[in-house]
Amino acid sequence: MRAIPVLLLAVLCLAAPARADEASDDRLAIRAVIQDQIAAFQRDDGPAAFAHAAPSIRKIYGSPEAFMQMVRQGYTAVYRPRSVEFQKAAFDDGRAMQQVLVVGPDGASYIALYEMERQPDRRWQIAGVVLLAAPDEAI
Repeated sequence: MRAIPVLLLAVLCLAAPARADEASDDRLAIRAVIQDQIAAFQRDDGPAAFAHAAPSIRKIYGSPEAFMQMVRQGYTAVYRPRSVEFQKAAFDDGRAMQQVLVVGPDGASYIALYEMERQPDRRWQIAGVVLLAAPDEAI
């Protein structure tokens, strides 16, 4: 998806503590969005999963079917995870980066970096995901 902003937010996620007052509710909202999208993937509910994508992602893929095809091919670990564990989150001017440890269907562990974007109506949506090998999986 979008690598440069994701990498910048990833650095923030590892280095910058979030403000507790604003971050508490946002963390819960972001977690709910990600959990709901993963649940939609597990049900093969393309429209529900696509609804959590930010406008820029919806524009790129155009339809729930095209979006689901991309997820099935390139994001198996979040499409069919064995386990999901939420980790650090960082916030910066209407954007956030949420780290999620996922174990894919093959048993491999990944850090899924979810780039989140606050919409004008204050909802959070997913603007991109980057999968990285978890440190214990690195060669």
